[in-house]
Amino acid sequence: MRELTYYVATSLDGRIAAPDGTWGAFLDEGDHMDVLVDEYADTLPGHVQNALGIRSSGTLFDTVIMGWTTYAAALDAGIVSPYPHLRQFVATRHRQSESPDVTVTADPVATVRELREEDGAGIWLAGGGDLAGTLIDSVDRLILKINPVVLGDGVPLFGGASYADRSFERTRLRAFDSGVVIAEYTRRAGGGS
Repeated sequence: MRELTYYVATSLDGRIAAPDGTWGAFLDEGDHMDVLVDEYADTLPGHVQNALGIRSSGTLFDTVIMGWTTYAAALDAGIVSPYPHLRQFVATRHRQSESPDVTVTADPVATVRELREEDGAGIWLAGGGDLAGTLIDSVDRLILKINPVVLGDGVPLFGGASYADRSFERTRLRAFDSGVVIAEYTRRAGGGS
């Protein structure tokens, strides 16, 4: 069964974006960037890979699911297929995709359930927070790029998730001189569905 991994940048106080949806406070330079490019190239948008002269391997992730607001950031930049190297899904009930390479789903829980049964590499949950809250019980792994900033308000890591004991075990922790910490977790046995 394929795993769903929530790989996302967050603030120290668990915000994945400012109240206006931007993430400009997060560090996009520093000694942690080599790890992001080397180990997580599958998560780099196509235009970024082109600019860096790299190609992702598709061995970590071959599918991405994102909320409309996450997808809209690419649309605002004129990019209708942000991850052309991945199979792309956007969760929304009210919008249509602007690219034949992007599949819209009104039921992300059922979509993830079906994707997990297919053969292939991992499934990347790219955000946003409300979608992560909807899919929280399907998340197998967390990879958090924790930035040394407190936003105080903004988009929560798991928006709208109801209270429940969902336990994860830390499997790896790397701290960088930039102040960024990459923390990796896997769901504990019995820690959710």
